Order: sequence, then structure tokens, then C-alpha cells
Amino acid sequence: MKALVAGAAGFIGSHLCDRLIGEGVEVLAIDNLYTGRKTNLRGLEGNRGFRFEERDITRPFDPESVDNLDLIFNLACPASPPFYQRDPIFTLDTNYLGMKNLLELAVAKRARILQASTSEVYGDACVSPQPESYWGNVNCFGLRSCYDEGKRVAEALMLEYSRKYGIGIKIVRIFNTYGPHMDPNDGRVVSNFIVQALRGESLTVFGEGSQTRSFCYVDDLVRGLLAMMESGEEVTGPVNLGNPGEFTVLELAEMVIRQTESKSTIVHGALPSDDPKQRRPDISMAKMLLGWEPEVALAEGLEKTIEYFRGLRR
Repeated sequence: MKALVAGAAGFIGSHLCDRLIGEGVEVLAIDNLYTGRKTNLRGLEGNRGFRFEERDITRPFDPESVDNLDLIFNLACPASPPFYQRDPIFTLDTNYLGMKNLLELAVAKRARILQASTSEVYGDACVSPQPESYWGNVNCFGLRSCYDEGKRVAEALMLEYSRKYGIGIKIVRIFNTYGPHMDPNDGRVVSNFIVQALRGESLTVFGEGSQTRSFCYVDDLVRGLLAMMESGEEVTGPVNLGNPGEFTVLELAEMVIRQTESKSTIVHGALPSDDPKQRRPDISMAKMLLGWEPEVALAEGLEKTIEYFRGLRR
């Protein structure tokens, strides 16, 4: 089997590459390094089944220059607000042009393609937990819309290419994921809290901290991606992948302080625009169609993630 992983040097992409190589799949890893880091792929250097190419998916592919492919995983897009809001037009280009270019490559190679969509398509949800049938409550003019709407149009492109060309498509909607290889500066709540706690700084909780999130450890998420890719042709998605365990942001902050044994305190800041009040996946479909559900409890996953961030400080 041969796979192309776009966004390979990112947090989730690098873990996916590790898992694919471990299962004997040859991997062509591509990343423009806009937010990805080559250090995330250091453990694969020298592996004969692994090749890295620095390139941007917004540029069309020449199918003749790409070897035969069986699988394409698209994880190429900044995923945290500070990064995707840094250049909103580029974020939209990545989601539309990048998705279109990968789909054209999938058509040329007759490859099965998986799109890493997001729970952000549900916006500031009015129902909880969020099932795949929920159409969402997205502010299409807000600061987050470049990401939310970009991912929504990428899903639409996947479906239309499948209808027109008959290629195998897989759409997963990923909820908050954490673990080693997270960028300490990416602005996500788990990495923010851990970095602040290890430095002995105050943990910044936006608003009262009553907004909820569901945190999935990266190893569980990667298992879900592979289960989706390996599912039957009739399973196209979208399928939610996330941990249904729900915690307030304040509970997360307190847990990080305990597990790092930090003397940090908690301070409160203004709530960002369009910040969802409740985020929890309904994973009934993933259980039924993929036989998948997360196994790593938040306390266990945080322990591993904290140890990774401690290592970066040594």
C-alpha cells in the first residue's frame, strides 16, 4: 500500500505517518511547513518506506510526477485560531484549492481519499452532543469563518467529486485532539495551559470557563482515521471522531495545575468572538460503522502530553 499524507509535519499528521509506516505502508509525506514542523518527523528519517516533500497543496499536482497511490489523507490546514486567522485567505485557499487539487490527484490515481474535517462545522452548537445530522450554527461572517466555512466547502467538494467521478471518499469531523507533537505556541487550550503551568505562569481562562470541550488523545484519533479509511465503500461520512467525555475549560485548567504540580493560579480573560459554548461529539455512528471509540482517559493522556512538553524544556 502507498499513501500520501498532506499536512504530514503537523501534530496529527506526524502521528498518522508513524502509524502507517509501522503497519508497512509506504508514505509520501507533504507539508508546506506553514505550521508543521519537520522535527515531528525526525523519527522517520532514513526509513526506506518514507519520503518527505516540502510543497503546498494549493499548487496543482502533476499526476505523472507522483507514483501510484492507494490512499490520500488530507490533514493540511492550520487548525488553531491564531494560525488560521493569521492569513484567512490562505486558509480558505488551502481548504478549497488544496482540497480540489488532492481530489484531482485522487481521480487520476483512482485513490481513496480522506478529508480531515472538523467539529467547527457545527459552530456554536444549539444541540449537544452534536450528531452528524446537525447542520450547525456557524457565523459565516465571523473571525473563525475562514476555517469553519473552508472546511464545510471542502466536504461539499468531496461529495461532488464522488458523485461525478466515482472515487472513494471518507469524511471525518475531528473534535478537540491533544497529545505529543503539539506546537507549544499554537494557541490551543491544552497546549496553552500546559506551557503556562510548566512556566509557573497564570493559566488564562477565557470567560468564566464554563464552556465545555471534549478532549481526544491523538493515538485514539489516529486509530479512528485508519478505521474510517479501511471501512467499506458505502461508508463515506461525515463521521464524528472525538471523545464524548465533556469537561469545562475551568476543570481542564485545574487538572493541568494538579498534574504538573504547578503553583500557577487561574486568571480570566475576555471570551473570544464566536467561541463555542459547548462542544461534545455524538460518536454513535463511529461505534456502529467503524467499531471505534476512544480508550485513553483525559488524565492519562494529559500525563503523556505534559511529559512531552517537559522534554521540550530540557
